[in-house]
Amino acid sequence: MARLRIGSRGSQLALWQANHISEILRERGHQIELEIIKTTGDKILDVALAKVGTKGMFTKEIEEALAEGRVDLAVHSLKDLPTELPAGFELVAITARVNPRDVLLSVNYASLKGLPCGARVGTSSLRRQAQLKVGRPDLDIQPLRGNVDTRVRKLEGGEYDAIILAAAGLMRLGKTQFAKQYLAEEFMCPAAGQGALGIEIRAGDRETRKHLEFLNDSAARATTSCERALLKKLGGGCQVPIGAFAEMKDGLLHLIGVVARPDGSEILREKQTGTDPIALGEKVGETLLRRGAAQILEDVYGAAQVPVPAQP
Repeated sequence: MARLRIGSRGSQLALWQANHISEILRERGHQIELEIIKTTGDKILDVALAKVGTKGMFTKEIEEALAEGRVDLAVHSLKDLPTELPAGFELVAITARVNPRDVLLSVNYASLKGLPCGARVGTSSLRRQAQLKVGRPDLDIQPLRGNVDTRVRKLEGGEYDAIILAAAGLMRLGKTQFAKQYLAEEFMCPAAGQGALGIEIRAGDRETRKHLEFLNDSAARATTSCERALLKKLGGGCQVPIGAFAEMKDGLLHLIGVVARPDGSEILREKQTGTDPIALGEKVGETLLRRGAAQILEDVYGAAQVPVPAQP
């Protein structure tokens, strides 16, 4: 069988993900090596990611290692992977998805509704911040950076009354002891691709592709491709105030798209159904742009920082 070298970030969650894929590949007889690569996003720890404004901040250095032949595949959280890969790379597989929703963690409070007025809630996601401010404008939203362990430790130490994290990461690391409420997508629309892993290889690497194609999950590919098509249509990356959630029901894809101002003063929600993932994502994106999403995104980042497409 093949000798395959995996590139991964060094965070606890990234290593869990890389080791998870490693175990599956070893069970099929492959020899696996793991190379830890520090990315731009890992180096910037004292600034909110939304203020950095760099697409690919968690993937660029790993792709460089791929291009140079130092690794054969990269394992990413799909929500960190830009919607348009640079030339020379391909997304060979999207793994089966775990819970894509966000979750409220708290030591003392059982739900978002139960948080007192002025409660300190930690998140550095503009998407989460905006939707929280729509539903609970009385909360004190505070920045929260660091890996999952660090964030949970800050909560346990009393720095926050509650924090919001992706359910998938907590479940994978077994850190659910303070998970109190899994937030419905109608209230807190998740990030595009949340809960799935993306396996990236060099474009045209047929030998590696044939060893990895079995990892692709058709349902996860359909729903996340739909969400990522919406994100791409809006010109956004993983740090913009955009939510996208697709699921398959009765043979139809149901997609919710959200664009919001970080202060919660304006939020656009759009829900449509369809059968073609890309077409549905683009259609919902076009609708949101017509309804004012382009102006919201320009106001948040400025046209020079986030390229917002012209309205159709």
